[in-house]
Amino acid sequence: MLLKTRGIVLRSFKYSETSLITEIYTEAKGLKKYVVSGVRKKKAKVSAGLFQVMSIVDLVAYDREDRELNRIKEIKPAYLYQRLPFNVVRSSVGLFIVELSQKCLRQSEQNEELFQFLYQSFVWLDESPHSVANIHLYFLLKFSDFLGFAPSGECCSDTPFFDLQEGYFVPHQPLKHSLDESMSHLMDAFCQTSIFEAHLVSLNRVQRHSFLESLIEYYRLHIDNFPTVQAHQILKEVLGS
Repeated sequence: MLLKTRGIVLRSFKYSETSLITEIYTEAKGLKKYVVSGVRKKKAKVSAGLFQVMSIVDLVAYDREDRELNRIKEIKPAYLYQRLPFNVVRSSVGLFIVELSQKCLRQSEQNEELFQFLYQSFVWLDESPHSVANIHLYFLLKFSDFLGFAPSGECCSDTPFFDLQEGYFVPHQPLKHSLDESMSHLMDAFCQTSIFEAHLVSLNRVQRHSFLESLIEYYRLHIDNFPTVQAHQILKEVLGS
């Protein structure tokens, strides 16, 4: 059976002398793994650059459910980045999104809404005329919705604190795993905004760093055996987050 779909490359690594194994989040089947033979030869018909992380591609692949590794028949770019690969801030935010996706996406099943969210995130990261310093924060909160632990409630005078353990706003601040009023207002602001307006949420460097650490803690509390995230250390250096 042939599968024709768009996909986003999340990981690629060397396999034998001339081949690659790549993990692609596809629109039609979710996370899929492919072996690509001969792509690292000097005169390869397909460019290895198509399998760089964050690449958005159109592909036709053989699809057998009884195989963990399938093969790609045809592949071409579905979207060509104009800014992202050449801008250290945009590429650093993109790599953070990729790493988080790698650690959280484990199911090979169709989820068109999730694919559209990932696709929109990378395209807007490339095209946005505004600062992209908040996009990873917005991504973390919106992504949690697809993973089943989206924040609930609202930050108001009756419930001014966010309980990271329980996942909702509460009237009194818990002793552990919670946000203070300032961080809770930020949580609410990002929950209410869209990716196109995330730049309008005002944070300084200290707040951005603190909020990111809190969101990563939120993931640790809600995903069993959540692995260490490395890319946010780069973000600290690049944009003070």
